[in-house]
Formats: sequence, structure tokens, C-alpha cells
Amino acid sequence: MKTTGNTIFLTGGTSGIGLELARRFRDLGNTVIISGRRRDLLDKIAAEDHIDGIELDVADPASIATAYETVTTKYPDLNVLITMAGIMQPENLNDHDLATAEETVTINLLGTIRTITAFTPHLLQRQDGVIMTVSSGLAFVPLVTTPTYSATKAAVHSYTQSLRHQLDLQVIELVPPAVQTTLLNQENDPHAMPLAEYADETIQLLHDNPDAEEILVTRVHFLRDAEKENRYEQVIGVLNSVA
Repeated sequence: MKTTGNTIFLTGGTSGIGLELARRFRDLGNTVIISGRRRDLLDKIAAEDHIDGIELDVADPASIATAYETVTTKYPDLNVLITMAGIMQPENLNDHDLATAEETVTINLLGTIRTITAFTPHLLQRQDGVIMTVSSGLAFVPLVTTPTYSATKAAVHSYTQSLRHQLDLQVIELVPPAVQTTLLNQENDPHAMPLAEYADETIQLLHDNPDAEEILVTRVHFLRDAEKENRYEQVIGVLNSVA
């Protein structure tokens, strides 16, 4: 993926990693469009950061279809889709309550699949078409207090591999570690990676490795490589004792 000259649609871009990367891509000379569920946030970002935004609820197939028509009509040169939208909520499995799990699957997994399915025909028409999915280090070693989140990210990882083999375009998986964002109230978590540091390293990796299949900042290798390095039991213990 080239790091400049793209037209990028990034879902879930009103805060955290999504907004920070949107700003970085804008500064590199890309046209960036973000989405979110709150019109007031989108308007604020448009005024302050000069990044266009559209309303989108990835839990709603009709909203995805409308977003597709809006984005591809207004920005026919669209060549990059980044599926950043997601939620992370704690669950106590002893409660036997499926509401959180069902919402997490609908947004994190079905939202990703439905958005990619909608935009793929357009991207396949572009010689420089790119799909970037967003999994997590927790796809490889779960945080047991967020079991469905970890499971959906494992599913996104697996789905991404199939996309890469079936589609005639570049498919990149962004694999963040814990980052200091509002996700699970990690803004001030000393164990999480500072947001600006994460964005800097991610953009550098994309610049240095234009043919990359996975974008792995140094901090995420602790989780990403745990199983293949025979450290899984140690890592899941350390991760969940910290949590």
C-alpha cells in the first residue's frame, strides 16, 4: 500500500486509533473519509481536522449500503477501505447473558464482513485497491475479561487470510496491541502503548513495507508470536494477571 495519493474510507474514525490514523493519512496527502454513529462528532472533526465524515452504523446492513452509495458516488477514486469500527466490553460469563456477546459479534465481526462485502466490487476495479482489516494482539492470546471481543478479533484474523487468498487486491491486517484510547477505558493505562507512538510506528511500517500483509508494531509481538514461540501459557498468564 502506498502511503500517499490514496482515497481512504475508514470506518469507526471518530476517536482513538481510527481518528489518529485518519489525521496521519490526511497529513501525508491522502483524501480521507471517516464514519461514525454520531453526527455531532463527525461535524466537529470536519470543522477542526478538515476530514469529511458520514454517518454509519456498521450493525445495520441498510446503513452500510447507504454509506457505500454515498462514499463511492462522492469519491469515485476510493481505493482503500479500513474497517476500524469496533467495540470492546467486559463480560462475566457466569451471568449467562448474551446481550454483550451478540452486540460485539454484530459490530466487530458482521460489521467488518458486511462492510467489506459492500465495498469489494468497487475496490476490485482499482489497480491499487486495498482492504485493511483491524484485528488485535488479543486475537492470538485472549484477554479473559473480554472473551467475545478476543474471539471476534481471532475471527477477523482468519477471515482476513481468506480474503487475501480469494481477492485480487492487497489485503492488510492491522494488529494493534493495547493502546491508550477510550476502548475499555485505557486512556491512562501504563501498560498500554501511547496513541501517538502507535500511530507513528504504524505509518512508518506501512511506508517501509508497502507489500506487507500484517502491520505489527514491536509491542504486539509479545502476543502475536506467543504460540509459535511456545510462550502461550506464559503469556496468557502474564496478560491476565496484569488485567
